[in-house]
Amino acid sequence: MLTVEKKKKYTVDDYMMLEEGAPFQLINNELIMSPSPLAIHQQILFEISEIIVLYHIEQGRKGQWMYSAMDVKFDEGNVLQPDILYIAEERKSEIIKARVEGAPDLVIEILSPSNAYYDLRQKKNIYEKYGVKEYIIIDPIEQSADLYVLKDNVYNLHQKAQLNESLNSVLLPGFNIDLSKIFK
Repeated sequence: MLTVEKKKKYTVDDYMMLEEGAPFQLINNELIMSPSPLAIHQQILFEISEIIVLYHIEQGRKGQWMYSAMDVKFDEGNVLQPDILYIAEERKSEIIKARVEGAPDLVIEILSPSNAYYDLRQKKNIYEKYGVKEYIIIDPIEQSADLYVLKDNVYNLHQKAQLNESLNSVLLPGFNIDLSKIFK
């Protein structure tokens, strides 16, 4: 187990010494601790997971969906735990090892007061740099969602949806998140 000593830079090796389930992510060589998610975060995660299950069954169970806490290693200084991630069928064997090693195709983050800065800035930049094709940010306070699509290695805001609208994936045709169902 990693002691509490302060280092200038942490690596994947340091991260792997943490106790399983420790509330940390490795972001730009820093160990970032987060408290457990608020109840609204977990409720939204549950509602989205129901949408995902129905979509996954309708699409013939293609691809792999995973939920936090699942380590995603991007490089030696970045191991993130997205709330939800999707990996296309043809890439599953390539990047799913003991943890996910490489960029998922789609990431969904649900903002919380303790993580909003990281989700909107640092993690978004890492997802963009390493080629996550779609990045969805769910904002429980604003009851909205933003969908970013990677084009020419840069995220472009493709859609902003409000409470009574649906967010529609470009990557996964037919995968739509009806915001009125997740913000009950």
